[in-house]
Amino acid sequence: MKIASFNINGVKARIGALTGWLAGADADVVVLQEIKSVDEGFPRDHFEDLGWNVETHGQKGFNGVAILSKLPLEDVRRGLPGGEGDEQARYIEATVTGSEAVRIAGLYLPNGNPAPGPKYDYKLAWMERLRLRAARLLAEEMPVVMLGDFNVIPEPRDAAHPKNWVSDALFLPESRAALRRIVHQGWTDAIRIRDPWSARGPFTFWDYQAGAFDRDDGIRIDHLLLSPQAADLLIETGVDREARAGEKPSDHVPVWVRLAA
Repeated sequence: MKIASFNINGVKARIGALTGWLAGADADVVVLQEIKSVDEGFPRDHFEDLGWNVETHGQKGFNGVAILSKLPLEDVRRGLPGGEGDEQARYIEATVTGSEAVRIAGLYLPNGNPAPGPKYDYKLAWMERLRLRAARLLAEEMPVVMLGDFNVIPEPRDAAHPKNWVSDALFLPESRAALRRIVHQGWTDAIRIRDPWSARGPFTFWDYQAGAFDRDDGIRIDHLLLSPQAADLLIETGVDREARAGEKPSDHVPVWVRLAA
């Protein structure tokens, strides 16, 4: 089972890029972030005609997450627990079953800028809610893939120029510590273990400004975290960097993992 994450930066604006990538990706499940669409406005028919099951958790103009799956989507849940009154559409879960059942937790973590300030307070509070949910998922002792745009640069090697990010919410010590508290519950950072000794990259995001992609001035903020049961099934993982060089691309690229499931 190949499971991918792609911050598409507007599903309607990038429908051509997304459709083209899907055609060659050989993915079974794709979690999308920043669909920037209400549920009713999502181009569901387009993807269903291509053979995808579709579940969305949308919001007008901002945020929004979705799951596309070649397999049936079961026990779908929308919204991160613990956020009474939180109307931001950033989290979706579902179970897919191949040779084994796998729980998918797709997320779009808040950016948090400017920091300090209320947006950064919201980011840290959201991450604590995610930590609690992650612990509950681990307690189920089943294969779980928690994936998406985490908006956190874990280490200096995950940025081409880390000094440029020292005051940014994506790289502040509190953000990185909050992510470590989640990972250290027992999750495997699938992209990192692909090349654990790399001193630079891989990157998953390049800004549209100042030729960042051509200069490889990127950061790694899109992550795939595997529960121990999912890590035991790991076959391979990758970053589809070439997607950034296409026509009307997102500023993120897909990341993916293949499980023996």
